[in-house]
Amino acid sequence: MDSIDLEVLKTCDAWIKAGQPCELVTVIKTWGSSPRPEGATLAIAGNGQVVGSVSGGCIEDDLIERVQREGMQRHLPEIVTYGITADEAHRFGLPCGGTIELAIEPLSARSQLDALLQGLQRHELLARRLDLHTGEVTLASADPGQQLQFTEDALTTVHGPRWRLLIIGAGQLSRFLASIAVGMDYQVTVCDPREEYRSGWQVEGVQLIHAMPDDLVLEMQLDSRSAVVALTHDPKLDDLALMEALKSDAFYVGAIGSRINNAKRRERLKEFDLNDEQLAKLHGPIGLYIGSKTPAEIAISILAELTAVKNRILLPAEVNVAHAKSTLA
Repeated sequence: MDSIDLEVLKTCDAWIKAGQPCELVTVIKTWGSSPRPEGATLAIAGNGQVVGSVSGGCIEDDLIERVQREGMQRHLPEIVTYGITADEAHRFGLPCGGTIELAIEPLSARSQLDALLQGLQRHELLARRLDLHTGEVTLASADPGQQLQFTEDALTTVHGPRWRLLIIGAGQLSRFLASIAVGMDYQVTVCDPREEYRSGWQVEGVQLIHAMPDDLVLEMQLDSRSAVVALTHDPKLDDLALMEALKSDAFYVGAIGSRINNAKRRERLKEFDLNDEQLAKLHGPIGLYIGSKTPAEIAISILAELTAVKNRILLPAEVNVAHAKSTLA
């Protein structure tokens, strides 16, 4: 499963190679309420076919209509603004009078999409700089914290896995969790030293490593854009890895298990060299309470909690698994 923006790039590259005229549309700035964030992309072909999204569908309809009516006549990038007037906001469905600014780039072989995709295949984090006056594109390595940059001369977008997820254990739940996380632009690594769990593992875009989890945690040098989820139910594999992860700058560390097992795990971790602040970072029982039963539902629950933490959203106690289940007991 590819992320939406990666699917857009791959589609554009395929259209270029097939000789199909196409344009890449990028959200570069928003004011007020906007359904899509800065950096969101849309691919549009000369026949009006689109992949991706820059709004709830209203602006897409206008872009398609213009292509079908006028064809693709741009030879250089153009900046287009939607929603300046109240009438436009109503017409294009921008809530609360929101305004959205787009960069529309005609694509060709010189757009460097093939080289960009090759770098992304190698899990590189790349900055793509588009000269707005000439249409020339250059690629360079990007920093993890680098964001979209827009000036009157150039648009620089950042592509690649800016977030990392380490999953300990290669069971069925891990497959669902890894598949969804790849679609959310995470660079996913699964670690399991048990051969019986690794055999037959096939999730595209996920690295499977045979190592002791605590060794891999140290090797990965987890930073504030890293998350760790322990899913083995085996203290011999989970505990040491969790200890090292809780000492790191990882923004999320969680482990699966019941309320009783989670309490026992915390007692075991207290015996290691962890302070109260570090131990408080541990999420468990993991996930949000959504009545999940199947591995797919549990994976959604886990990623929902992880996403909330990443986005610094303070969740109400009612969605905490331990709290919710205690009220049902």
